[in-house]
Amino acid sequence: MKPTTVIGFLGSTLDASKFGPSRWMKWRPSVALAMHEDLRVDRFVMIHGNAHRRLAEYVCEDVASVSPETHVERHVIDFEDAWDFEEVYGKLLDFALTLNLDPETEDLLVHITTGTHVAQICLFLLTEANYLPGRLLQTQPGKRVDGTAPGTWSVIDLDLSRYDSIATRFAVASAESTSFLKSGIDTRNAAFNAMIDEIEQVASRTRAPILLMGPTGAGKSQLARRIFELKKLKRQVSGSFVEVNCATLRGDSAMSALFGHRKGAFTGAAADRPGLLRTADGGMLFLDEIGELGLDEQAMILRAIEDKRFLPVGADRETESDFQLIAGTNRDLAQCVADGTFREDLYARLNLWTFQLPGLAERREDIAPNLDYELDRHAEREGERVTFNKEARERYLAFAMSAEAFWPGNFRDLAASVTRMATFSPKGRIDADGVATEIVRLKRSWPGARQNDDGLEDLLDAATFSEIDPFDRVQLGFVVKTCRESRSLSDAGRKLFSASRAKRASTNDADRLRKYLARFGLIWDAVAKGGG
Repeated sequence: MKPTTVIGFLGSTLDASKFGPSRWMKWRPSVALAMHEDLRVDRFVMIHGNAHRRLAEYVCEDVASVSPETHVERHVIDFEDAWDFEEVYGKLLDFALTLNLDPETEDLLVHITTGTHVAQICLFLLTEANYLPGRLLQTQPGKRVDGTAPGTWSVIDLDLSRYDSIATRFAVASAESTSFLKSGIDTRNAAFNAMIDEIEQVASRTRAPILLMGPTGAGKSQLARRIFELKKLKRQVSGSFVEVNCATLRGDSAMSALFGHRKGAFTGAAADRPGLLRTADGGMLFLDEIGELGLDEQAMILRAIEDKRFLPVGADRETESDFQLIAGTNRDLAQCVADGTFREDLYARLNLWTFQLPGLAERREDIAPNLDYELDRHAEREGERVTFNKEARERYLAFAMSAEAFWPGNFRDLAASVTRMATFSPKGRIDADGVATEIVRLKRSWPGARQNDDGLEDLLDAATFSEIDPFDRVQLGFVVKTCRESRSLSDAGRKLFSASRAKRASTNDADRLRKYLARFGLIWDAVAKGGG
């Protein structure tokens, strides 16, 4: 077994007694430490002041009498004010740094039964911070309060993960926090869930800047607000959440909006303006699209982050503001640094905690729970609950999770899509026809989605179009294109069946083409007219 070292204060009251046989009729915690059969103390580091030297000598003699194997080291620390937290902590920290402690070769117990409450708190904090790399030791008298009864002792390990019930509560609290950051959405994407777990830890343990990167509509703004609300719940911020889209800040107005100005600083400055940084004092500032800021504004933002100070426009004196910064961008800031449009020092400061939010197309398994979330939001906003029927929901999810769905606007596209379908379902039920119409609308609205446009969406109703397999769509698209380039139904038929018609005894290419088009509810006149 490793030897045991105990560090503690001499109890000026609890350890005090008249020197003589009567002293053994009183429970004295420093002496009792060495009397436990189940607690071996090899080294006792006893702290006391000059005023209690004589008492310390008595205690040392009594410890030696009950436990000769216990070596007592006396350390004198005098406090001008034993209730001054700053003085007590500072002197105990200096003392701890001088001790030769090796947790690999000895067990350390920090006795917190004696000493003033301030001293006990300081010993706790030094142990928690690992300046005293051990566990806390508490002692108390037993039922028979005299010097022949050592009383009881217990050890507190500050590694809370060792306590099952506490660890379980921590796990539950952490799960609740991550669910809060996800707005209660039961997301299924493993990479996204792992990222949210990391953000929860960072948000709870640090006030350093956080950089959220990702495409427009990926949820950076909503996540930033949820981080703020989580910190607010944990009472880690007291101020407001201030959000600004840096893309809207241009020219001289950018400086004024961010850092404020003094009355008369420029034409039109009729009154003082505090600025967004000052408004965020004690709270959180979210600078969305930070890559759009000019280099001068970037320099002042960096100073405000590091020094909590900045100079308003037209002011002679600096203003203070202590806020946490979250920055958002859809740009590659590293490339912007290389291009000279973003300051390297500011990027280095922001890049401590960087998280890349994936777009909706990279999280297709999360579309279903987000679909339910958007329906709930619509109900809260409009006061009306709208749901899908089973067939409509299956059809919408089949499209939304397929490679056909581009989702260039990410969650904004999904939210807008749900709003449209809900609005066009006055009976509170989204049906298959409504879904088919919405799918066509989405495809038409997405840039690049119609780069291989075959015109089928203009010819077919939404329900029919949505039911055609991609294989048949390619074939039908080629047929329609050929029809529009041909003089007549027969001419189109000859082109389309040029190989097989040579093997037939009699040919009626026009009839074959007419029947093929009829499978999709199309007629020659409509197809040809669509070709101009």
